[in-house]
Amino acid sequence: MKKTVMSAVVSAALATLAAAPALAQTGSPGGDGPRHFAQRQHDGQRAVRLPSERVEARLAYLKTALKITDAQQAQWNAFAGTLRKHALEADQRVQAMRAERGARREQGARPTAIERMERGQVRLSAASARLAETLAVAKPLYAALSPEQQKTADELLAARRHGGSRHTGRRPRA
Repeated sequence: MKKTVMSAVVSAALATLAAAPALAQTGSPGGDGPRHFAQRQHDGQRAVRLPSERVEARLAYLKTALKITDAQQAQWNAFAGTLRKHALEADQRVQAMRAERGARREQGARPTAIERMERGQVRLSAASARLAETLAVAKPLYAALSPEQQKTADELLAARRHGGSRHTGRRPRA
């Protein structure tokens, strides 16, 4: 009897899990269809925040996890300042990209393959310059850390690439 009940519960759970993707794609009851995660609104705010809105929390977490001492503060300040600057620059890029995308939608125009490759080249070149700048301030900070702090830094400061779309359905960013 217990086996039968347990089997029925497991079967029902599996059926629910199997049906979940189909139900998720049917959209809202209003009939406007599925919406991309970045388009969803939560309490009147954007679901995807700008980089500058996240940088302070990330820096506070890193500083606490690395246990930055007073002696390491100068190197930390240089590192944090660089990340803040990069976040503000990223805000500008995001806003420009949104404006450009909106203008393209209004015109109904799509970028050509060459335009997309050129934009990719510009993005990769800028990303390389940002990485070089970050590396220039990260090296002195890393050198000032104790071996225990360095071990933590190795885990926390590693490149956070997840090899693809990051579960959003988009292509990886440069």
